[in-house]
Amino acid sequence: MQTKLHIKKGDTVMVITGNSKGQQGKVLKVDVAKSKAIVEGINMVSKHTKPNAKSPQGGILKKEALVHISNLMVIDSTGKPTRTGRRIDSKKNMSVRYSKKSGEVIK
Repeated sequence: MQTKLHIKKGDTVMVITGNSKGQQGKVLKVDVAKSKAIVEGINMVSKHTKPNAKSPQGGILKKEALVHISNLMVIDSTGKPTRTGRRIDSKKNMSVRYSKKSGEVIK
């Protein structure tokens, strides 16, 4: 069984350590097996490509690389980074994520 992570695709996150510290972006993809995520505009790397049908010119492309989940923090509705928790929602009768700072449910 795979563990649940505190970050999901579509979340807005802040980088808390590393070269991109303080930057914010939207999570594009989460790799649960590696505990890493791709965040829009964060950890940009240069990829050298040969000419092909997709890019006939070839050259150097900039693209996002994986960032470890431990280096990311979810941004809640107040716009500040927060830790997340899980609790059972009485209306839905299922587990929901919530902000530990404000106590609001994270959508």
